[in-house]
Amino acid sequence: MPGANAQPTLLYNLYCGLTTIAGPLVWRKVRSKLQAADVPEPRQRERLGHASQPRPQGQLIWFHAASVGESLSVLSLIRRLGQRLPDTGFLITSGTPTSAALIAKRLPPRTRHQYPPLDSAAPVRRFLNHWKPNAAIFVESEIWPRLIVEAAEGGTPLALLNARLSDKSVQGWQKRSRTARFILDHFNLFLTQNDKTADNLIAMGAEASRVQPGTNLKAMSDPLPVDQTTLADIRTRIGKRPVWIASSTHVGEEEIILAAHAELLRQWPDLLLLLIPRHPERREEVAGLAQKSSMPFALRSTHQPITQNTQVYIADTLGETGTWYALCPIVFLGGSLKEIGGHNPFEPAQAGAAVITGPGYFNFAETFAPLIKTGGAAQVQSSTELAKTVALWLSDTAALATARSAARNCVNTQKSALDDVIETLCSRLSLG
Repeated sequence: MPGANAQPTLLYNLYCGLTTIAGPLVWRKVRSKLQAADVPEPRQRERLGHASQPRPQGQLIWFHAASVGESLSVLSLIRRLGQRLPDTGFLITSGTPTSAALIAKRLPPRTRHQYPPLDSAAPVRRFLNHWKPNAAIFVESEIWPRLIVEAAEGGTPLALLNARLSDKSVQGWQKRSRTARFILDHFNLFLTQNDKTADNLIAMGAEASRVQPGTNLKAMSDPLPVDQTTLADIRTRIGKRPVWIASSTHVGEEEIILAAHAELLRQWPDLLLLLIPRHPERREEVAGLAQKSSMPFALRSTHQPITQNTQVYIADTLGETGTWYALCPIVFLGGSLKEIGGHNPFEPAQAGAAVITGPGYFNFAETFAPLIKTGGAAQVQSSTELAKTVALWLSDTAALATARSAARNCVNTQKSALDDVIETLCSRLSLG
């Protein structure tokens, strides 16, 4: 049994003591953030381990994710697991109000959402005593030592799914090798995004027989939802104007994108850029950049209409990205012109788009590799290269069709991988 012979280290014991002492202070900080997001009081108390929903009867599988991307990436897996295990219930925990709101709109059958407990004694024990999960699946790099150890010691088999560790994180854990080995020994299974992470986990102390390289779970997510009413309305407003999209953009990227758009406007004066910042709360900053570039713009959040003069439409809302992808087959995906790690290229590809990326997509290296190799995605380094790639696909319909087809084929290739993940989880966690 994993963890049976593992002995707590001094560092782990110190961590448990400090988190208990600091618990009230951490709770005040967490509660203030939840209050600022208008999270109801009963749901705030979920962070203290007080459940706001009853536990369902029968087998319960618990998924824990950090925030929006990780949470949404497991929904298709839960949906498919639900088909494989029709009498099983599911719990998904995530820590941000944004993720909770989006998950609520897409919950698979027999699935509940809760905020996770703070990683200190009382909240963890309340949570585990109430939910009594039959299996726990932590997504990506969500390593909460006390929650992991106490769940495993209570008899819950654990998996780390879509495991991803930065080089900095690996170096930090290697300096604390005994504690890393103690925590990792409580997992039954590690399904990693790539071979590098698998090797790193083994180097950190994970038992090699429990480590299995896989693929990026986000590449297997369900297509993003499309609001057909909104889509029809925007299409009517745009008419026959050419359009391109810059999605999930971050600080320092919008300037490059707007420079590329200015260049494109010389050849296509009626071209519209649909700009989707990764964090909508940056709307004023992004609007300021558009204004500084002297491009007429409109904000989605304030219901400003797209007119013939609008050159930049800032889609500063949550949950509508799938609708925008359905609008246009040319998508630049942000988080890549800077060293941010990129975002999931299969989301626009599933919608039928050809994808453009900067060089900084290291979190999705295995996902982008076949896309770029087959021509479903193109990599650019600068505003000039970005403008040239968009110009090619705007002017050459055959080249665009070829790129879109290649992207779609890569998506279809990944779908079968989800079945392999499900079979591995069921086998290694004794689900059935």
